Amino acid sequence: MSHTYAQNMIHVVFSTKDRRKSISLEFQPKMWAYSAAICKKQGIFVHAVGGMEDHVHFLIQVPPTMALAKAVLAIKSNSSRWANEEGHTFAWQQGCAAFSVSASIVPAVVRYIRDQKAHHRKMSFDEEFLVLLKKHGIEFDPNFVFG
Repeated sequence: MSHTYAQNMIHVVFSTKDRRKSISLEFQPKMWAYSAAICKKQGIFVHAVGGMEDHVHFLIQVPPTMALAKAVLAIKSNSSRWANEEGHTFAWQQGCAAFSVSASIVPAVVRYIRDQKAHHRKMSFDEEFLVLLKKHGIEFDPNFVFG
């Protein structure tokens, strides 16, 4: 086969260091836009980005030549450096959660990411994170998930 055809759609979730509420409502649009620009520069297509004061969700399409870990590292390192340069004391947690997404449910995942504020009126980030892990059949040790 002379060409590579791939659709690596990934829902990525990670939180701020120690789950600090360090992405204020006023700062969120700038952080989401800057993070999307990082993705664009890396050749990563962003379907949606959004979150709350203590975490972020991305629905991204990673190029077939890029490892997911490299994509996440580029987003986290560049956005945290930028936030600190902008005068915010800021850091992301280590690690992330990443879930493959079928093209057929992209609209639902985009809605889910865009509706974070409404969603979190009913459920904390910790509860949401556990639900996502369980929904995707990811085994985890509850003692270490939030460590």
